[in-house]
Amino acid sequence: MTSLPIVGAAMTLDDVEIHRNWLLEKPRDLELQSFVEAEILNGDWQPLAERARKLLDGHQGRLGIHGPFWGFVIASQDPDVRAVVSKRLMQALDVCAKIGATQMVIHSPYTSWSYNNLDNNKGEREKIIEYTHLTLKEAVKRAEDIGLTMVIENIEDKDPHIRVGLADSFNSPAVAVSIDTGHAHYAHGYTDAPPVDYYVHAAGNRLQHVHLQDADGYADRHWSLGEGNIHWRAVFAALAKLNSNPRLIIEIKDKSKIPASSAYLASLGLAE
Repeated sequence: MTSLPIVGAAMTLDDVEIHRNWLLEKPRDLELQSFVEAEILNGDWQPLAERARKLLDGHQGRLGIHGPFWGFVIASQDPDVRAVVSKRLMQALDVCAKIGATQMVIHSPYTSWSYNNLDNNKGEREKIIEYTHLTLKEAVKRAEDIGLTMVIENIEDKDPHIRVGLADSFNSPAVAVSIDTGHAHYAHGYTDAPPVDYYVHAAGNRLQHVHLQDADGYADRHWSLGEGNIHWRAVFAALAKLNSNPRLIIEIKDKSKIPASSAYLASLGLAE
């Protein structure tokens, strides 16, 4: 027996077909990324959902999806934009209900620009929270009803605490925190944010999801684990202090290297 955490991965349904044996060999968590595009959500996604259910027969891990994010933010001050974002999230939640997903990743509204201006413009901090609540109001209720948690992923967040406060403001089990290690490492290297493990410590037990990708601190690389310079021992030491059992999701560009990323963590004695 081992007490090491078991990593899962983010994949499309095509990737699941390729890596199904790896996915099913242990109770690995899965994040499906086939329901992100507006064209999919506006169309007939039922065949994709049925394909997912068939491919995941025998899957023992937890299932989630990456929610839609292209072309919008969840804290727009424009009510028409908020209406479109709300619609898109509700469509994605319909997918989750159909396939039995219990988690959906959404993107943080905070940017590196906003970090330096939140206190430069009166009431800016409160406005972002207000607009996010207006956007997510229906989605949070729907998520609560179907037993799903939306996890807010850092994108440009320089302050590792700010998303935690945003999640807490909902006072709902349907809203929690995600960390993308590559995004955090980019913020560390490019905007002088703290190292990746600080993001884990800041999130604490509000953390329910982690995107594992390697990077060099310059761009959103999504390299296979071990190809960049993220300090994985520090990250997993921070994760080991949590009781929230976050889903550890390998999210890399070259999906053929998913098993190699898993093996790399195993070689370090960090995960399996």
